[in-house]
This record gives sequence, C-alpha cells and structure tokens, in this order.
Amino acid sequence: MMAPDRSAGFARRAGLLGLAGMALPRQVQAQGSGVQGSGAQGAGAQASGAPGGASSGWPDRPVRLVVPFGAGGAIDTLSRTVANAFPGLANGQTLVVENRGGAGGTIAGAVVAQARPDGATLMMADLGANAIGRELQPSLGYDPMRAFTAVCHLVNLPLVLVVPAALPVDDLAGFIALAKRQPDMVYAHPGIGYAGHLAQELMLRRTGTRMTPVPYRSGAEVVRSLLANETQSSIITVSTSLPFIREGKVKALAVCSRARIALLPQVPTVVEALPESLAGFEATVWHGILAPAGLPAEIATAANRLFNAAMRLPDVVRVVEQTQAGEVVGGTPEQFTAFIAAEHARWAPLIRAAGIRTE
Repeated sequence: MMAPDRSAGFARRAGLLGLAGMALPRQVQAQGSGVQGSGAQGAGAQASGAPGGASSGWPDRPVRLVVPFGAGGAIDTLSRTVANAFPGLANGQTLVVENRGGAGGTIAGAVVAQARPDGATLMMADLGANAIGRELQPSLGYDPMRAFTAVCHLVNLPLVLVVPAALPVDDLAGFIALAKRQPDMVYAHPGIGYAGHLAQELMLRRTGTRMTPVPYRSGAEVVRSLLANETQSSIITVSTSLPFIREGKVKALAVCSRARIALLPQVPTVVEALPESLAGFEATVWHGILAPAGLPAEIATAANRLFNAAMRLPDVVRVVEQTQAGEVVGGTPEQFTAFIAAEHARWAPLIRAAGIRTE
C-alpha cells in the first residue's frame, strides 16, 4: 500500500510552526540547529530505487535502534513494529531494539551521540532527548541540536486533555473556569518535559490559569491517578487514554491536534473549544529516526529510503493509525531537521519562562 503524498501536510505543519517559505538547504541550520540533513539526495530518497541500501551497501550488518524509554509504551511498540518489517527491506539484516530508558530519554541520547556515525547505531527520536534536553537539564553532556543527523520523521501521535469522569465539567471552557475558581487543582503528567506536560503548561499560561503539576513514571500511572481522583486532568496520548474514554471512566475535553481525529470524532480540538485564548494551539508526540552527527550522506539517504518504505507497509500503518491513533509522516531528512528545529524554538522559551528542570 502506498502512502499519500506527505509534502502538503508538511507544508501545513511548517506554516503553523513558523517555517512557511523556509528553504531546506543541504544541511538545515534553522533556528540555530546543528542537526544535520542527509544532503541533496535525501529529498528523493523515498521515491527512487529499491527501499534498501543497494547503492551504499547499507545495512551490511545488524543495526541497533536505541529507544529512550522502557518496554511496553507507545514508542516501544512503534520501534518493534518497524523492527519486524526491517529485514524484508534491508537485505535480510535485522533492526535490534535496545531500550535505554531514564533521565527523560537523555541516557539513550547520550549513547547514540557518542556512537560511531557508521549506520550501525540509530535512535528512535523523542522531544526531550533530541530537541529540548539542554533546556530541561543544562548540564546535559551532549547538545541535542548538534549531536545527531536527522534520517526520517516517522509519526505524530495525538494528545488529548482528559479529566476524571466525576469532575463537574463537560468542556474545556468549563474546565478552565473551574480551575480558576479552585486554584488547588493538580494535573498529572508522565515525566518532566514530556509533550503533554509542556502542552498543559502552555494552555494554563495562555488562559491565565494556575494548577500544580504532579509527575508520574508512566502514562498508565497517570490514568490510575485520574481514576482514583488524585489528579484533576492530564494531557496524554490518545492511545493511552482511549480505552478509558470509551468506558466512560475519564472524559475527553479536547484534542491538541490541528484537526479532530477519527477515533474521537466527537471531541473538539483545543482551538475549536477556546478559539479566542488558544488560537493556533497545537501539540503532539512525535518520533523519528536519528543517527549520530557526521553520518555519511549515502548511508543517510539509504536509511531514509528504507524507513519511508517501512512506514508505507500496511501492517505498520495499521499499528500507527488504529492502535496508536497516530499519523504516518515520512518525508526527507531536511524536513525532519526543520521540524525538530521548530519544536525546539517553540518549547524552549516556555521551559525557560516556567523554570521547568529535570535537575
């Protein structure tokens, strides 16, 4: 099954992120980023030739994919789904998933940043480890914006604001009004600097509302806190919360994506719910493939071609769209470089203004 053309979708995202009209040069330095693209060949990589690395010889051995969180979560599921498809596209070579959780993903980031740029080590990219790590942890031993070569943006996973079923609100406006009346309300998140944590902090600041954040170790623990009425809200992935939304155990007030999502068609977007104070609001969990800085262009091109092909496979699309309620993105290394730079530019000022730190 062939994926639809994603270029128009990226153009819309670029406009929302302030990248409209931006050229994508050989090595994008947008917003001061040192994350490298793969070179001019990358733009046509997914459309030309066989999916594997026949011209470069990559991969000629098993490839390690370092995942910045433990087994069982959405990023791990995505990684293992891609790994299952990998041998059929990669000359029979395997993609070995290595979970290196801890410190908001930066343990994994450090492992990959220090690896040889020979195509044998890749990383499943995440916001904290690969864009805003230095803002969250100033003493971090690598610079997320300069330590990696972008290969391919794989997916965006939507976020949704959920509240306990017993909370006496039915929409976002009612929730904000309640939080202003009751300043002792708390919100849960599965880790400092997680996209949902930053999204809720941004929402509160833009609406002039105060709540106390409470960190948990996982999305599952966040849901348990909501079910026990220990916390009053969370912005978490749809895939984590969907079973509980369907069972009526939590209420979905708004999704943080640009448009409504197919699995929750009755739930408005944040912008629809509060267009005056939250115009342009958008937040997502995103993942893609990065390599250590200095990856040769021919290997980056081959890897980009392969991962684009993997993301078009029906079994992979099914997991992303039906299990994770997500969107397959794909595209060029240059586009992924620009996207990461835009995410850094969007969230870094908020982190500094709110004094958010992991240390």
